[in-house]
Amino acid sequence: MVIGIIGAGASGMAAALTAAENPDVHVLLLERQARVGRKLQATGNGRCNLTNLHAGEGGYHGDDASFADFALNRFGPEETLNWFSQLGLYTVAEPSGRVYPYSDQANSVLDVLRFALEKPNIRLITGFEVDRVKKADTGFRIDGNGEAIFVDRLIVAAGGLAGTKLGGSMSGYKILRSLGHRCTKLRPTLVQLKAAWGGTASLKGVRANCHAAIYHNGNLHSESTGEIQFTEHGLSGPVMFEISRDACQSGGDWVCRLDLLPDMEEETLKTELTRRRTTHWMSEDLLTGILHNRLGRVLTAAVGIKGQKPIRNLSDLDISTVCGAVKGFEVPLTEPLGMDSAQVTAGGIVTAEFDPETMESRRVPGLYACGEVLDIDGDCGGYNLQWAWSSGRLAGEHAREE
Repeated sequence: MVIGIIGAGASGMAAALTAAENPDVHVLLLERQARVGRKLQATGNGRCNLTNLHAGEGGYHGDDASFADFALNRFGPEETLNWFSQLGLYTVAEPSGRVYPYSDQANSVLDVLRFALEKPNIRLITGFEVDRVKKADTGFRIDGNGEAIFVDRLIVAAGGLAGTKLGGSMSGYKILRSLGHRCTKLRPTLVQLKAAWGGTASLKGVRANCHAAIYHNGNLHSESTGEIQFTEHGLSGPVMFEISRDACQSGGDWVCRLDLLPDMEEETLKTELTRRRTTHWMSEDLLTGILHNRLGRVLTAAVGIKGQKPIRNLSDLDISTVCGAVKGFEVPLTEPLGMDSAQVTAGGIVTAEFDPETMESRRVPGLYACGEVLDIDGDCGGYNLQWAWSSGRLAGEHAREE
């Protein structure tokens, strides 16, 4: 039996390795790019947050997020780490539950997967652009690169649209739609949000720990605490990725409120800043030693306090105004930066048309799908890669059965 797999990203490699555990199965792994796992190599800022110890407890989204439950229970974080250990990867878990390779390099994850693919019953073809897939009398016909390939069973693991610069594309959705499946609206998630406040450009590159809360028309949309990064266009960093899902995707007013000292009460900050009126410092240095220097200066200027005004001349109202900005600075938001910059795609192929216990199509026997191409996306912090491993392993396991 020949199993064709379209896409050699995280879910595709997991499916290939699992299917190949049956020595009577020949796996044909087709990748449109020149090398496998490009997006995997870029995850976690090059560190590869390969799973999260809490990924089996929820944190997934989609029109029917429960579709992911079976795969995650069968191949959860513990099973995934055991699998990677058998492949030769040494990992370390952070207190948050995020798991990284001990080397702190994504290459380590990719390398053990690449070495594992060097099996006699796995054939990897890179640079293979699939033009068309058709259901044949027995199996499937895959047309691409000027040739036709016939396989008995087919797993579509072509990934999502996010991260187009790293290989994200519409190919997986197009293939599955051509075979009769439906697709939901696609949106960027785990993505930077553009701001209507010009101060973010002057803070480009500055990072800060904060509590960030997004409000839509005055109502809380999402919130989290962690690291934020200011960019030329707006707000980024782990905390923004965690709360960006579906933000700015509809009309109305979108605002991000930043508490830049989440571990300090406002009265405590007010007492400290009031004490500083005994110094000879200038107002632009009011927050020195508390916040990043550039951030402190931009904040004081943003609330109308002139930088060269001596701190001793600040009024109680001035001090209170600065405290209010530190504990609740509001940045108006406009839109997500787009699929090019998104780490994950929200939406995808309708999961109701697949069996969650096998990943097989309910419409086309012998057709399977896994990973980001389906309408499942996870929270920031290893959840999406865990879904890739879990769904890929499940698809490979059932596709290899006689």
